[in-house]
Amino acid sequence: MAEITLDTVRKEFRDNSRTIVAVNDLDLTIRDGEFLVLVGPSGCGKTTTLRSVAGLEEVTSGTITFGDEDVTDLRARDRDVAMVFQNYALYPHMNVERNIGFGLRLSTDFDSQEITRRVEDTAEMLGIEDLLGKKPKALSGGQQQRVALGRAIVRDPEVFLMDEPLSNLDAKLRAQMRTELQELQHELDVTTVYVTHDQTEAMAMGDRIAIMNDGELQQVGTAEEVYRTPNNEFVANFIGSPSINLLTATVENDRLTGPGGFSYELSDPAPVEGYDRVRVGIRPEDMTLVEDGIDASVTVVEQMGNENFCYMEMGEVDLTARIDASLRPSPGETVEFGFEETALYLFDPETGESLKTMTDETDVSIEDYVTQTE
Repeated sequence: MAEITLDTVRKEFRDNSRTIVAVNDLDLTIRDGEFLVLVGPSGCGKTTTLRSVAGLEEVTSGTITFGDEDVTDLRARDRDVAMVFQNYALYPHMNVERNIGFGLRLSTDFDSQEITRRVEDTAEMLGIEDLLGKKPKALSGGQQQRVALGRAIVRDPEVFLMDEPLSNLDAKLRAQMRTELQELQHELDVTTVYVTHDQTEAMAMGDRIAIMNDGELQQVGTAEEVYRTPNNEFVANFIGSPSINLLTATVENDRLTGPGGFSYELSDPAPVEGYDRVRVGIRPEDMTLVEDGIDASVTVVEQMGNENFCYMEMGEVDLTARIDASLRPSPGETVEFGFEETALYLFDPETGESLKTMTDETDVSIEDYVTQTE
């Protein structure tokens, strides 16, 4: 096991006469034995960061250490890491046993009996011991994913690096493999860095989540921390499904006024002191339909079985409310909604930095959120 430290790591690429900064002075520590998820939109730098840790990319500046060892200039084969990719990259002419044991035959002095023992132990751990004689074309997607994992596990590395390993699976199998991966990581207790663009997957799996955008680290924290107390508007908007509702409001003393007749009086105007306008955020689950509230026009209602998603328009602003399954307003109907001030998010309109986030009085369970969005 190893603690991984990235100290002001920067990675630049040259594109003709342009310099593209893929990772911008990243400072990040992955704790010994931790399951850390790197998440962000496409092109944010998360895969480049993973490849830099693996030694597949040479960093432009900064240092990467595993424990007390500086590995910045070490080749990938010398870093004691194992990677699992989105593409399983199994050898089609080899059976499962040879696929799993190939790395050991190539890079160790183990005799054939020791390799066979390790392969069989790994296959039993993954529940694929009856597939050892089969070739990849005879396997399902989930079975191929287990073989790819087995090839990484059998090496007993210090670090696991996983680049969107579940993205080729269907939704049900993806949820199943997600659980199995977590159980496996806890059992092996190996430092793991997992890359995904799926924020729901990140929140369900990670001990902590590192959110990136445009090559820069936006926030690191547990699922509850980044959900309840985002550092900025980007994090608040990226984390959560459906996304947080956002609008720009004018500050007039203790009242916020916005498009479509939006008006809300703050009992505590301290967060907006000195601002003439702010960005306002309200999460869909914190909005309730009431008899005396803010008007909005219903556009679509999605019935999810256990709840409904009510899509609305308030002037030029699109809103989403997560409401009880028994409530089914019709498209075109005008409804009124309300929310508690404790659930209100406020952001600086220029920098996007948080001025106010969810406070403890709001009883929101992150476990409920993850279950509802699966």
